[in-house]
Amino acid sequence: MELVIHQDPAQRDATIRAGFLSAIEPHRRELFGTAVRLTRSTTAADDLLQDALARAWTFWHRFEQGTNARAWMHRILMNTFINGYRRKKREREILEEVHRLEVRRQADLHEDYVCSIAGLGDEVELALASLSEDFRQVIVRVDLHGQSYRDAADALGCPIGTVMSRLHRARRTLKSQLRDYATQEGYLAVAA
Repeated sequence: MELVIHQDPAQRDATIRAGFLSAIEPHRRELFGTAVRLTRSTTAADDLLQDALARAWTFWHRFEQGTNARAWMHRILMNTFINGYRRKKREREILEEVHRLEVRRQADLHEDYVCSIAGLGDEVELALASLSEDFRQVIVRVDLHGQSYRDAADALGCPIGTVMSRLHRARRTLKSQLRDYATQEGYLAVAA
């Protein structure tokens, strides 16, 4: 009969941790130097090395005792750097695309505004310019371009109720600002 000795889990974890540290620690300074060369920054190198050590610890069960821990750690460090570089590159590409879309959206809004107010009187242009951007966009889209509430809401990325509310308040503001002008131009009858 074979005698099976059960090891305490805490003791087993301590043994594993000690094995990890004894295999990795002699190479830590060299790994840091490699990380500095890759990142060209000591703070970024420290972060890279910490990430690589965390990955090594996570996959320590795959390391074969007696093999080259130095080469294994260098491979993990290099893969961590490459993956981070690729991730940052994708993030930059996404941010650049978002920026391009935002610039194009702003240009479209400005073009819509300029095209829609062309031919309006100076007083009306000034009254429109005095509105907040949210109110002006709704007036331009619905009243000047004839968009439906749904289309304006989709274009502005807000609910239809918000479009209706902004339109009501914008019209009310324009009405009070342009009352004298409308009367002077004959659009409103003079009160007796």
